Amino acid sequence: MKSRLYRSRDNAMIAGVCGGLGDYLSIDPTFIRVFFVLLALSNGIGVFIYLLLWVVIPGQDRVKDRTLGEVVRSGVGEIADQAEELRDDLRHNLKNPNPQALAYVGIGLIILGAYYLIQNLRLPWLRWLDSSVIWPVLIIFAGVVLIIRRSRGD
Repeated sequence: MKSRLYRSRDNAMIAGVCGGLGDYLSIDPTFIRVFFVLLALSNGIGVFIYLLLWVVIPGQDRVKDRTLGEVVRSGVGEIADQAEELRDDLRHNLKNPNPQALAYVGIGLIILGAYYLIQNLRLPWLRWLDSSVIWPVLIIFAGVVLIIRRSRGD
């Protein structure tokens, strides 16, 4: 019997789309998640495809014989519920900000401002400093930091 495509309830980070696709294709959902992130970063289409799959693919507990219209209505309702939950979380976090998160945002803004300032000065010895170099370096740096934190058990 062929397995059915569904959104995973047990292996979900947002809506279970990648977990369900991983189960259906018999591959690790992490690869699918990375694929969607890369699509989202490259041209933004990954977000659109993910949302479309969220709406069209039924949840694991709802794999019964349902019409596409019922599945779509259910998916849209779930997205609306998640959006309301996200809105409530954002309101709470804006009213009660984490001091450490504010420090990270401040540091990020200072680095971003310094980058654009240096880029606009157009110094000849800093011509290599452009977005085609900075973004890959930042992604590699973030990956190294995550691996180091993971190995330390943080």
